[in-house]
Parts: sequence; structure tokens; C-alpha cells
Amino acid sequence: MKRIKNNIIRKLQLLIVNCTLLICLFSCSTPKNEVASPDGKIHLSFNIDDDGFMYYDVKVNDSVFITPSLLGFEAKNGLNLKNSFVITKTKFTSENETWSQIWGENKTIRNNYNEMAVHLENEDSIFLVMRFRLFNDGLGFRYEYKVTDIDSVIITDELTSFNIKENGTSWSIPASFETYELLYRTLPINEVEDANTPFTFKTESGIYASIHEAALTDFPEMTLKKTEKLKTLETENNFDSQLLRFSDSQILSFKTQLAPYPDKKTKAIFTSDSQRTYAIRLSNSATQHLSNLATQILNFKTPWRTIQISDKAVGLINSNLILNLNEPCVLEGDLSWIRPMKYVGVWWSMHLGVESWVINDRHGATTENAKRYIDFAANNNIDAVLFEGWNEGWDSWGGRQNFDFTKAYADFDIDEIMRYAKERNIEVIGHHETGGNIANYERQLEEAYRWTAGKGIHCVKTGYAGGLPDGHNHHGQYNVRHYRKVVETAARHHITLDVHEPIKPTGIRRTYPNMMTREGARGMEWNAWSEGNPPEHHVTLPFTRLLAGPMDYTPGTFDILFENTRNSPQRKKWNDNDKGNSRVNTTLAKQLANWVILYSPLQMASDMIEHYEGHPAFQFFRDFNPDCDWSEALQGEPGEYIVVVRRAGEDFFLGAATNGSAREVAVPLTFLPENHDFVATIYSDGDDAHWETNPTSYKIEKKIISHSDTLFINMAAGGGCAVSFKVITK
Repeated sequence: MKRIKNNIIRKLQLLIVNCTLLICLFSCSTPKNEVASPDGKIHLSFNIDDDGFMYYDVKVNDSVFITPSLLGFEAKNGLNLKNSFVITKTKFTSENETWSQIWGENKTIRNNYNEMAVHLENEDSIFLVMRFRLFNDGLGFRYEYKVTDIDSVIITDELTSFNIKENGTSWSIPASFETYELLYRTLPINEVEDANTPFTFKTESGIYASIHEAALTDFPEMTLKKTEKLKTLETENNFDSQLLRFSDSQILSFKTQLAPYPDKKTKAIFTSDSQRTYAIRLSNSATQHLSNLATQILNFKTPWRTIQISDKAVGLINSNLILNLNEPCVLEGDLSWIRPMKYVGVWWSMHLGVESWVINDRHGATTENAKRYIDFAANNNIDAVLFEGWNEGWDSWGGRQNFDFTKAYADFDIDEIMRYAKERNIEVIGHHETGGNIANYERQLEEAYRWTAGKGIHCVKTGYAGGLPDGHNHHGQYNVRHYRKVVETAARHHITLDVHEPIKPTGIRRTYPNMMTREGARGMEWNAWSEGNPPEHHVTLPFTRLLAGPMDYTPGTFDILFENTRNSPQRKKWNDNDKGNSRVNTTLAKQLANWVILYSPLQMASDMIEHYEGHPAFQFFRDFNPDCDWSEALQGEPGEYIVVVRRAGEDFFLGAATNGSAREVAVPLTFLPENHDFVATIYSDGDDAHWETNPTSYKIEKKIISHSDTLFINMAAGGGCAVSFKVITK
């Protein structure tokens, strides 16, 4: 009765609002709900139609880029989150600031935007702020709802759409709520049926863009689904009014799809903190077509829906939009425990099948092996060593994985290893493989991180390879909340994270900088037991997956054809994808270049250490510094080639790579400071190199160069080039 009474009051109030708006229409022109980027190149308009449905559209360089596209949500129990809205006020603000981060591609970030906050309400006592922020490198918008007289909201669908005006070329992986470890497709935009984000494309008129999301903290992930036919909004402006009408048309339209909750009866779960209480209510309807997707409380904000925009492909890489749409760092005090590192590890040998995760006669994580890797790291200017398969529980693989995160295998003396690592000034990276058993991990979470920190371990790699319980998926709200809980727990114990099988990055590393890096794409391990990643993969990732954030691709394999391990008597097949044709599909020089190109503050030299011993090309990794201060993508096209440079202190590192075609690029060295000379050590493909037939041919040369020089790089098919620049002190 209370809600019915309140709805009647709200209808009277809205009638007054509408009358006021009508009076304004007769006395002045309709206020425009439009906002532009600071440089004026991107314009966004917001409108509502006669039924109170909401739409936005975008122009770039005065040309239509996104045609009017629907906004809103569907919800259960008759809750109207999508229409009958009227605009009550519109506020405009601007920001132009710089902020600093303790690590990242760039230590200093400019945050410059114009904001439009449109305040709306409807007769169902729904208050909404549509907040739009336009930057010179794109835009973001989010929904900020306030729902009265109700204790929870169960969202069943998101209506947000992206109606792209022109066809063009796109680069994406198929939509999946379980994995991102898929090969990228190059397709015309109109041939994409669904896609995960970042969804990168180039229109026929030459605009590069990428659709993604920012600040995903308590919501299911967003994917895109092609919509064959939809109603679109057309506008016709005059001085006093705006005519809104619909027409049926074929549009390159993609609608947001959210990862679902299981559509089955589940006991209500309640968690709380000092600010909010969450109620998770799941459907019991066997005939319901729309699963319950997300659950929220009285007041909730969605993640930002983002579109990065540039007239050059590398402009997408150089964008800071995703970071700028996240909250500032919430960690206080001395943050010196958060630092970029280079590492090696007992890892690749297991993927090759030479050693095993489980304790047996082939066990990799032994005390003896650990000390061997620690010695190698100490002797080669490497910060840390990772050990996988160190703890009990690996023998439970294949069932409901049940790992113990505080109990080492008998042949892994954790205390002796930590003593030895400290003696040699080497960090140890811990490893928590959950196998998807989230309940088991969360039961041990607090104690596991307390124990880990107590041992002197300040970085942990986590893994979620395996199905989740109770029908949950890896990218739904259930797991998003779990990932957040782990980040917060790790932060309390001064532990940084490298997450494999993650939720995709959306910029929360700004808020929680202990969230260092993630996997979230087909990484190096696929080369160990499948047909591998093709040459174009490494020059597609910077324009797609890495737009979201750092990736732990784990590059740096030197035994490209597995000549030293393929016929090893210890090697055993363990993965059904292994057809006997596995190898790394690059040249050796490209492996070096990937340490620069595929950005991660935790950067691994992935191969077994015996393949680096005495190898001249490994000097590049010894010199490399992942703690960069400034970065810029200089040249490139998705799936074709890429040139990236990074500065760490006074040193510069450049990486260039190509797809399956040989390529020459000219790189002006204007990024170097003037009035200084540098020693450039150039690691390039040999004259006879080719990724298929002669991948290990390389050459090393040194040159004295300066700001006014141009570097000409010749790359073999599937090849690359890595360059270190060291300043000559005068």
C-alpha cells in the first residue's frame, strides 16, 4: 500500500514537472542535452522519446559515428528501469588535472574531460542520473539509480546498445562468459555475431574505436550481441521543439549482454559491509528466458560503458580513458611493497610435460630446483622466482579440486627456500591455483594470505582453471565479487597479485595498485601443447586485450622448436590439445620484442633457465626494466605490426613486431631527449630468419644514436626487433 500511495504522489509530482517543462517550451528553445570533448572533436547527445525511453548518439569530427542507441535496464517484479522517464535537470562540469600512479605504462596521467549529468525520474519512483564523460580519446557513461520503497533490485537484461553508423573492419574474440583464451578474428563489423570486449574496429571513414567497460566491481561482465533489426531514433531539430520518431532499419547494432546468474533456486545469500547490503535472489522459473543477471540494492551505479576513439590505431593504445574512469588509489601509507619485477619460474617445464605439478619423480617444485632458479635469478639481474605445484592438492585435479594454500609438498622446504631467497636478495612469487573451487579458496583466504605474508612472500599468482560451483560462470557477478574480495584481502597483507583465468581488467589497478597484472587471453602456454598462437596474435593483442590493462602473457621462450625437450625421456603428454605439432610461432627476436610490446609490470622470462644460460640474446632481459615511467605506441595497425617504446629512468626500450609478413619500418628517434647520445643495442632477425623455417636466426649490433636519427628496422616474417638505449654520460 505504501508503494502504491507513493506512486500516486509521484505521478502528481511528475505532472507538475511536465507542466513546468511545457511552459519552458513556450518561453524558450528546448535545452540541448549535449556535451563535447575538450578538443571539440567528439560530440554526444542524449534524448528521450514520447514514451520516456532514453537514447544517446555520438558524432566524431562532425560526422555521425553512433546513431541514436537505446539505454536502460529490464528488471523483475515490474520494476521500470527503462522508460517513462522525464528530464528534471542537466548539470555540466569539467575536469583538467594530472595524477600520478606508483607504476604503470605512464607514471603521470592527464585527466581532462567534460561531463554531462542528466537527472531523470519516472512515475515508478525511479530516480536516475545518466552520467556522460567525454575525453579527447573517447567517452564513458554509466547509470546511477536510486530506487525507493524496495529492498533489492534483480536485473534481467541490459538494453544499452551501440549502433555503429558505418561498416568497417573489426578485431575481437567471440563472446564467452567462461574464457578469454580464444583466437582473435578479423571480420567486417557486420559479420560479427557476438564479441567480448574490448571490441576494436575501424570504420570505413577511418575512425578507430574500441568498446569496453571501466570500474567493473559489483556487476557481471558486459559482452556484445549483434541485433539484426531494431527501432532507431531519428531527430529533427527546430528552434522550439524536437521531433522524435522511429523507423525500422538495418543498423550495425550491438546490444549489451550480461553474464547470467544460474537460473535455478538457490538459497538467498547476504553479505554486508559498512556501506551496503547485497541481496542475491535467483530465479526458480524453468520457463523464464532471461536469467537473473545482476542484483543490486536501493542505490547502485553500473560500470562505465566506454568507447575509446582515435584517428590512428596507436591512439587507442596511448589512451588513458579506462584508468581515468576508475576511483583514485584507496591504499594508504608506505606502498613500497608494490613494485614491478622481472621473474623466472618453475612453470614452462610443466606445460611442456617435462616436469609435473604433482609430487612424483618428475615434480618441478622441489627444494633443489627452487634453489637452482633462485641462483639463476640472482646472477642475471632478475627480481623474483615463481613456483607452481609447491602445495598439496594437485593430486585432486580432475574432481572438485581441493588445494591447501598453507601446506607445502614434502619435497618443497618452504622455510629453507625462503631463507635462501632472502640471502640472495630474490623475491618469491607464491601460487594459488583454485581449480575453480571458490568456496574452498574463500574458506582459507584470510589465513592463506596471513601465512603467505608471514613467510615473506609479497606477490601471489592466482589461477581459476576449472568449472565454478553451483552453475556460476567465471565472468558473472558472483566471481567479480570474489576477485574483488581477493584483491582487498591481499592488500591488507601487503601482497600484490597476478591473476590467471581472471575477470577482464577494467582499470581497478588505479584504485587497488596491488592488482598488478592478469592473463585473460591466449598466452604463451598455448604454444606448449596446441598448434600455438599465430604470428598475427602478438600484433593484435596491443590493440584489443591490452587496451583493457596489463597482460601476463609470459613471453621469452628461446627453445622455439622445442628441440631440447621434444624427445626428452621425461616428457609426457598431459593435454588433449597436444597433437605433436606444438612450437612457438615467432622468431627469437620477436620473443625479445614482446617483453616491451606486451606490457606487464610483472614480466616473465618464461623458458626453462637452461635455455638462457650463455645465450647472448638474453642480455636484453638482463638490461630490461619493467618499471617504466613513460610509454608510447609509435606505429602500428591491428593484426599487422606494432612499434612501442618505453622509458625507465634514463634508459629506453623499444619493441617492434610484425605478423606473418616480412616488414621494414622507419622509426624516427625523436622520443629520445635532445643533446644526449645513446648506445643502442639492437637485437634483430637474421638475414635468413623466418618464423616457420629458421626462427632462431638473429643478430646483435651496437650503434651510437641521438634524437635526430632514424632507426630502420627489418623484420622477418613472424619476426621482430628489440632495442635498448643507454644514455652516454658526458
